[in-house]
Amino acid sequence: MIMKYLFYCCLIVLFVSCKNEGKQLPNIILVMTDDQGYGDYSCHGNPLLQTPHLDRFSTSAVNLTNFHVATTCSPTRAGLLTGMHCNRTGTWHTVNGRSFLSTRFPTIASYLKEIGYHTSIFGKWHLGDNYPFRPQDRGFDEVLVHGGGGIGQGPDFWGNDYFDDTYLHNGEDKQFNGYCADVWFGEAIKHITKQSSSGEPFFCYISSNTAHGPHYAPQQFIDPFLNNEDVVNAGFMGQVANIDENMGKLMDAINQRGLKENTIVIFTNDNGTAGGAKLDKSGHVIKGFNAGMRGKKASEYEGGHRVGFMAQFPESMNIKQSTYNQLTTYTDLVPTIIDIVGDDQAEEKSFDGKSILPLLKNGEQEDLKERIVIVDTQRSELPIKWKRSCIMKDQWRLINKTELYNLSFDPGQTDNIIEHHPQLADEFLTSYESWWSDQEPDHLIDNRIIIGTTHENPSLLMSHDWHAEHTPPWHQDHVRSGQISNGPWSLHVAESSDYEIKLYRWHPSLAHKSDAELMAYDDWKIGKSLKLVSSRIRFNNKELESNDLQNGVHFLFKTKLEKGDLDFQTWVTDEEGIERGSYYVEFKKV
Repeated sequence: MIMKYLFYCCLIVLFVSCKNEGKQLPNIILVMTDDQGYGDYSCHGNPLLQTPHLDRFSTSAVNLTNFHVATTCSPTRAGLLTGMHCNRTGTWHTVNGRSFLSTRFPTIASYLKEIGYHTSIFGKWHLGDNYPFRPQDRGFDEVLVHGGGGIGQGPDFWGNDYFDDTYLHNGEDKQFNGYCADVWFGEAIKHITKQSSSGEPFFCYISSNTAHGPHYAPQQFIDPFLNNEDVVNAGFMGQVANIDENMGKLMDAINQRGLKENTIVIFTNDNGTAGGAKLDKSGHVIKGFNAGMRGKKASEYEGGHRVGFMAQFPESMNIKQSTYNQLTTYTDLVPTIIDIVGDDQAEEKSFDGKSILPLLKNGEQEDLKERIVIVDTQRSELPIKWKRSCIMKDQWRLINKTELYNLSFDPGQTDNIIEHHPQLADEFLTSYESWWSDQEPDHLIDNRIIIGTTHENPSLLMSHDWHAEHTPPWHQDHVRSGQISNGPWSLHVAESSDYEIKLYRWHPSLAHKSDAELMAYDDWKIGKSLKLVSSRIRFNNKELESNDLQNGVHFLFKTKLEKGDLDFQTWVTDEEGIERGSYYVEFKKV
């Protein structure tokens, strides 16, 4: 059996070698920042901050000035990494079990790994913290990430605060010194240096959690903005300044190691600005800067989804520095990269996006002129038709069925001209109906956490992923405050077996804390300790109860679970008779 395994391994290596013989595959570095929008660069006209390294990068890059993503974190990541619209992948929210990236759609890491790339991620994943949704399950060889959608959220290591934190390195907790963004870029640079001498092409995804809130940064980056009355959030601006410095370090490392001539470097953002501008009720800027756009993060208006996109290419690819204003989108990245690396099976792959390599090489692309792109903001259990929708074609925008704008004359989206262009509005409405009908069946597919596998046993679940009626407790602050909420997890049992199920009030890592220390956590918000006295669980049509709080830490259930889908919910009751869901639950196949 061992000889047979080695034989097949040799065949795979030989196949990859022959497939790419005579072709030097480019290294690819994708940098995506969080909550930094199009206006948060000085090269895009921001008068309140300086981003000299990004400005310099821009002058030798292809700049896409009409590039659009989803309006929040997980949805953009899903589309950017798969080439499919976020709603199709099941990733239209950031919590509620709707931030999981469906395994039906391979990631760019998986595609590149197939043709011989080494793949890595540093920073924010936010597409699932349990099997089969983790980055190591989705094509990444080297993984250094925090949990959840941000540092300090419920799935993250308890107590992380941006400085000297503990992150997941290849599935194991590891403590790092320094500010979070410095760690992501610094560890990525180390890894790139190592990979550059391996002979393998590499794909490196640097996905910083900054400039997402809380807006912490080293003080020297915040200080320049503290006394400027036009600045909305000095912490946010400091985070952007830190990103800029780290981008400079990354480019210096690429140049010093002789990687520039065979490395593609892409820099973009995941949604519109979150902290660079203060808006009035209609979404127009009253303080700060947003490049003249209406709306910001989570908005269907331009400021919610138009972001920066810059990409540098090796000279040998003959892609010149330029600026293009054709309508492009986050789902275009994967088909474009596959086109660049020359995947022999590229024509067999189907994407919602399209390769824009003709635009990059020739400066024009006919099929972009008439394309229609749709984004929306759902943030609900199931997508709702027409909810916070934007239909785009060139410079036209139809918002929520009733508002039509032409950005060529009205970049701030102040003059609704739908009455003057009813035929164009009808064209957009028809396109939306077709788009919705095409994707609607995908909305009903549950992306379930799989328990009881060798990939992850035990599995620690967090209320972040409840399918709750309202927003579930997704942050450590919600756990501290004892948020009263509940909802089920959507699970799949991989194998019929006996399981131990533990229900926790606190993250299991706090099990060693004394009663006084835990009371201090409780006192942080509600001024008293939550003393739990009973619990129950429900799965499918079965319900079990327990009053035995093991070691004062968790309730323990032992039961047989059958292979198949499992909707699982918990209740824990405190001494005042108040019920809430258990924030953390551990499943272990025994």
